[in-house]
Amino acid sequence: MDAQYFIDLEEQFGAHYDQPLDVVLHRGEGIWVWDIEGNKYMDCLAAYSAVNQGHAHPKIKQAMIEQLQKLTLTSRAFRNDQLGLFYKEICELTNAHKVLPMNSGAEAVETVIKAVRKWGYKIKGIPPDQAEVIVCENNFHGRTISIIGFSSNQQYRDGFGPFTPGFKIIPFGDSNALEDAVTPNTVAFLVEPIQGEGGIIVPPPGYLKQIKEICEKHNIVSIFDEIQTGLGRTGKLLAEEHEGVDADVTLIGKALSGGFYPISAILSNSEVLGVFIPGDHGSTFGGNPLACAVARTALKVLIEENMIENAAKVGDYFMSKLKTIKSPHIKEVRGKGLMIGVELVPEAGGARRFCHQLLQQGLLCKETHKHVIRFTPPLTISKEDVDWALERIESVL
Repeated sequence: MDAQYFIDLEEQFGAHYDQPLDVVLHRGEGIWVWDIEGNKYMDCLAAYSAVNQGHAHPKIKQAMIEQLQKLTLTSRAFRNDQLGLFYKEICELTNAHKVLPMNSGAEAVETVIKAVRKWGYKIKGIPPDQAEVIVCENNFHGRTISIIGFSSNQQYRDGFGPFTPGFKIIPFGDSNALEDAVTPNTVAFLVEPIQGEGGIIVPPPGYLKQIKEICEKHNIVSIFDEIQTGLGRTGKLLAEEHEGVDADVTLIGKALSGGFYPISAILSNSEVLGVFIPGDHGSTFGGNPLACAVARTALKVLIEENMIENAAKVGDYFMSKLKTIKSPHIKEVRGKGLMIGVELVPEAGGARRFCHQLLQQGLLCKETHKHVIRFTPPLTISKEDVDWALERIESVL
C-alpha cells in the first residue's frame, strides 16, 4: 500500500480539521523519521515541541514498557506509587511548591482559569462572577470553547460562539498595556513567554520581568504558558529563566512525556492551587501511573543528556546561519534556542509552498501564521545535522 492509500483513508473517514503535508510517517528515531515507502526525513517540527527528547528515546521507551507491565491507570479515586515521586521530582527541578497534573496543554489552561477565578473570589475578595483574566493578542493557548473565546484569530472563533466571558485582550510585548488594563476585578495575566503559533514572536528584553512586577504590584496571578517554550526548547529549562523570573503559575506539557503519552502539569504554589477542595476538579487519566513514570524519565534525560545546553548552543548556531542566507523571500529570522521562525515577505506567496519544497528535500517543517516557517527540531540535533538542514533550506529559499 502506498502513501496515497492512507491519505485517502484519512480524507474519507476523518474530520477535516487540519491540513497536514502529504507525507505518511511510519517510524522515528532521534531527529529522523521514515515514511511508509522508506524515505528518510529530518524532523524540524518535533510534533510542535512535544518530541524535544527525540523520537523513540530508548530510556523513556523502557520506562513506559516497565510501567505498562505493572499498572497503567487507577483514576484519582486511589493513590499510586508514581504520582508522589513525580510531584517531588518536578517540584525540585522547577522550584514549584505544588503540582496539578492533567492530560493536555489546553486542559491545563482551562484548569488554571478555574483556579485563579476561585482564588480571586476566595482570597482576593472579588465580587462573585466578576473575575477578569487578561490575555494577549495573537495568543495560542488551545482550542477549547473557553480558550478560543479569548483568541484574536477569527478563524478559531468563526461559528463556535457564544463564548465564555471574563477575558480582556491586550497587545503582546507591551507592559504598559498590561498596567493600563488592570482593574480591581483582575485576577490573572496569562501569557506565552514567546508566542509559538503566533509566529515565533519574541517580546522585547525585560518584558517578562516587567509584567511580573506589575502582577505583584496589583496582587494578580502571573501565568506563563510554557507548554511550547518550556522543557529546554529555548535553551533554558523554562523560558522565564532567561530573565530570572519565577511566575506564580507555569504551565507545561508536550515534551513532559517526550512524545510518548499525553500529560501536562500546572506548577504553582499553595495559595493558588490550595483553593481546590475535593470535588472542585477531577480527571480520570490525570496523574495516572503510566503518565507519571514516563514524565519522570522524560525530565531526567533532558537534564542528564545535556539537551537544554545543546538547544542553547546549537540554536544560536542555527539562527546565526539562517540570518546569513541571501534571499529576497526572507523578511526576518527570530527566535531563542531551538525555537526559530523565518518570516517571509508577503510577496513570497506564503510559507506553505516552501515547506512543500523542503519536504521534497528530506526536511520536515510547518508554516505558521501563513508567512512564517517554523524550525523546532528535537533538542538532540547536532551542528552537523544543522549544516545538512541549512544546505536544503538555503537552496529552497
